[in-house]
Amino acid sequence: MALATALALSCASASGPTTEMEREEKKDDSSYVGEIEKWRAQRVERLRREDGWLSLVGLFWLKPGANVFGGDPGNRVVFPKGSSPGLMGTLRLEKGVVRVRINPSVPVTHQGRLVRNMVLKTDADGDPTILRYKSLMFHVIKRGDRVGVRVKDADSPARRNFTGLEAFPIDPAWRLQAHLSPYDPPKKMSVPNVLGTPTEETSPGAIVFEVAGQSYRLDPVNEEGSEELFVIFGDKTNGHETYGGGRFLYAPRPGPDGKLVLDFNRSYNPPCVFTPYATCPLPPPQNKLPVRIVAGEKTYREH
Repeated sequence: MALATALALSCASASGPTTEMEREEKKDDSSYVGEIEKWRAQRVERLRREDGWLSLVGLFWLKPGANVFGGDPGNRVVFPKGSSPGLMGTLRLEKGVVRVRINPSVPVTHQGRLVRNMVLKTDADGDPTILRYKSLMFHVIKRGDRVGVRVKDADSPARRNFTGLEAFPIDPAWRLQAHLSPYDPPKKMSVPNVLGTPTEETSPGAIVFEVAGQSYRLDPVNEEGSEELFVIFGDKTNGHETYGGGRFLYAPRPGPDGKLVLDFNRSYNPPCVFTPYATCPLPPPQNKLPVRIVAGEKTYREH
C-alpha cells in the first residue's frame, strides 16, 4: 500500500511540469493567433481606406504630347463614366515629365489648393502628386519606360461592396524557422509582372526552410530602406484555393546568425486580385514552390 501511494505521488509529480508546459504552449499559441487576427484586421482596414486598392478604377498609359482627360468617351484618357466632367484638362507628357493643365471650370485640388497648371511628380519619386476631384484621386505612375495615370474613386463599387477576406485557419505550424543563405555579391534577378515587362531586382540571399522534412528555397527582393525582405511566391494552391498569380509575404531581416522567421500565416494577395488596374509582380520561376502552402489568404471571391 505504501509502495502504491509512493508510485501515485511520483506519477503526479512527474506529470506536473508536463501539464504546465502544455499550458504555456497553449498560451503562446493563443497569443500568436491573436497577433495574426490583429494583423489581418489591419490589412482589411488598409484595403477599405478611401485610397486603398479597392478604390482603384482606372489605369491609363500616356502618349507623348497632349493627353486630354475627363469623362467624355472621345478623350485620350477616359475617366469612369459619371465620375467627372467631360473635359477636365490635359496631361502633357514630354521626355518623361508630365504637366497638367486643368479646365478653369473644374475644381481639381492638390493638398487642398486649386490646381490650374503644374508639373506632376510620379510614384517613381516616392511621393507622387495626388490630385483630387470630388470622390476621385489620381496620380502619375512610372513603370519602366511607360508613364500612366492611376485613378481611384472613394465611391467605387468594389469598395462599397467589399465582402471581406477569406483565409486558411491560423496554424502556428506554418510559422517556420528559416535562415538566409547569402549571395555574395547580391543576386540580380528578373521579376515578371502582369504587364509583361520584367523588372530587375536584387536578392541578398535565399531563404531556406523546411516543410514536412523537405528543404525549400525562396529568393526575396531587397527593398531599399525596408527592415523586411519582400517575398513573391507561388505554390500548389495557386489557381485553386489561392490566387493564380501567387502571393506576397514579408519576412524580418535575419540577425547575425542568419536566422529568421518565415510566417506563411501572413501571406496575402497582391492587389491584382481586387482590381484589373494594378501592376503586380509575379513569382519568379525559382519561387514557385512544388508544395501546398495551406496558410494565409485565399483568393478573393469576387476576383
